[in-house]
Amino acid sequence: MLRQMTFPILLGIVGCAVLVGLGVWQLQRMEWKNDLLAQINGMIGADPVPLMALPDPKTDKYRPVFVDGAFTNDFVEVLAGQVGASPGVQIIEAFETSDGRRILIDRGFLDETLRAVPRAAKGAHIVGNLHWPVDSNAYTPPPDEKSGLWFGRDVPAMAAKLNTDAILIVAREPTGDAISPMPVDTSSIPNDHWGYAITWFLLAVVWAAMTGYLLLRIKRRTA
Repeated sequence: MLRQMTFPILLGIVGCAVLVGLGVWQLQRMEWKNDLLAQINGMIGADPVPLMALPDPKTDKYRPVFVDGAFTNDFVEVLAGQVGASPGVQIIEAFETSDGRRILIDRGFLDETLRAVPRAAKGAHIVGNLHWPVDSNAYTPPPDEKSGLWFGRDVPAMAAKLNTDAILIVAREPTGDAISPMPVDTSSIPNDHWGYAITWFLLAVVWAAMTGYLLLRIKRRTA
């Protein structure tokens, strides 16, 4: 009987060890993600600095900056929505800085009913966070040629469309024209590691129970 039970026991031990190991790994990942989110939140809330000449997408992502210049009224509209509001768009507008650069400003959310209201080019002092969002993937449709709507923010593509540098500042203060700012935060960064860990631990329990049931059947059959 012991010979018949050897393989199921080994299989049960190895399987449980692997599943528990995966659960522990997810707990470690959760700790790492929490530290990362704390660092990002710290950067988002820091004091803004003047926009640098060559911001780096890796080290300067989420960095708060300020810049002076004027909106150009060259913009793209990204399909968007807000809780408790009617459908609308996110306004990404070309901005000419006081030193002659053209960059992108994510001004925020504009209600669908106000899309047709004309907006004039005007000077502004922008305070916000540098961002290179990844809103699109292989399944995101290209911008609609008829309506002009975009379905995700793509900084290089929008920069090419509006003839700007591939630099996007997400405004965290109102820029006027009834556009509500949509400041950068960490809500879009997934942190599901606790749920994954629980899943792996539960699978380990199920694996152990199935192994115990198999051993019980072997014992009864040999008896």
